[in-house]
Amino acid sequence: MTTTVIPPDSPPSPPPPPAAKGTPTRPGDKIFRGLSRGSGILLLVVMASIAAFLTFRAAIAISGNEGNFLTTFDWDPAGNPPVFGIAVLLYGTVVSSVIAMVIAVPVAVGIALFISHYAPRRLASPLAYVVDLLAAVPSIIYGIWGALFLVPYLGGLNSWLDSYLGWTLIFDKTEIGPARNLFTVGILLAIMILPIVTSVSREVFLQVPKMNEEAALALGATRWEVIRLSVLPFGRSGVISASMLGLGRALGETMAVATVLSPSFLFSGHLLDAGGGTFAQNIAAKFDEANEFGRDALIASGLVLFVLTLLVNGAARLIIARRKEYSGANA
Repeated sequence: MTTTVIPPDSPPSPPPPPAAKGTPTRPGDKIFRGLSRGSGILLLVVMASIAAFLTFRAAIAISGNEGNFLTTFDWDPAGNPPVFGIAVLLYGTVVSSVIAMVIAVPVAVGIALFISHYAPRRLASPLAYVVDLLAAVPSIIYGIWGALFLVPYLGGLNSWLDSYLGWTLIFDKTEIGPARNLFTVGILLAIMILPIVTSVSREVFLQVPKMNEEAALALGATRWEVIRLSVLPFGRSGVISASMLGLGRALGETMAVATVLSPSFLFSGHLLDAGGGTFAQNIAAKFDEANEFGRDALIASGLVLFVLTLLVNGAARLIIARRKEYSGANA
């Protein structure tokens, strides 16, 4: 029996040739591919069906509307002639959501940084669990808490803002009454979207390469300088996308807003005056009592909210796609 000895300086054996394209796949792979493809197609079909239904019913309502759908400050689809518009609803939805974002995003980023880079492990895990648990609280619970706690106790804050910032006209309180206004709604929405923005931002900050942080520390950087130079630049797109997700929830929130806000179709730039309205709150409040044409009008306003939410989510997706770490391009 002879033994062949390969010289140590011989070149390595070539890799095996790639499998031919016609190689048969396992039945399980075919089934999984078909289910995945079918799920994606089904999602597109559902979205297209929703858009088609909303567009069809909205076209019926807008064709019978005697007012301008975009600029009218009244909502009377049951009148003779029917007159309704979304100007007040669009203003209330955007303003309350912007207030929520201005309040929630800085606080959420601070909490996320504390959990990921400052808090000891014994405290970070329970705190992260509590923050995630806040996202599971039903909207109606937030609404009841806002009506029974926020509205009575925000009267003093409203008076203070009126006294010291009333010259801005935005915080000029011209009416006497409880704090059932867009400013209170914005604070409540900020509390509701806080867990979403915090959770996503925390996970993004935990993905920062440790090599970058250790290199900054080795060069003598302080903890804040490490966060400012390494953590925040790396997680900027993730924080923006998390904020967009929170904005999407703020735009479509219904029960909490309907419980706190005193709806009215009087357009006012004073945030501390009672009144205003949002798309979701108006639909929830008037859908049962509306006639057939009135429901079409509410569906038309729902179409605007649907488009607005799609634009927000699309913007978030574009921001995520700018960073391959979060877009799945490297998967």
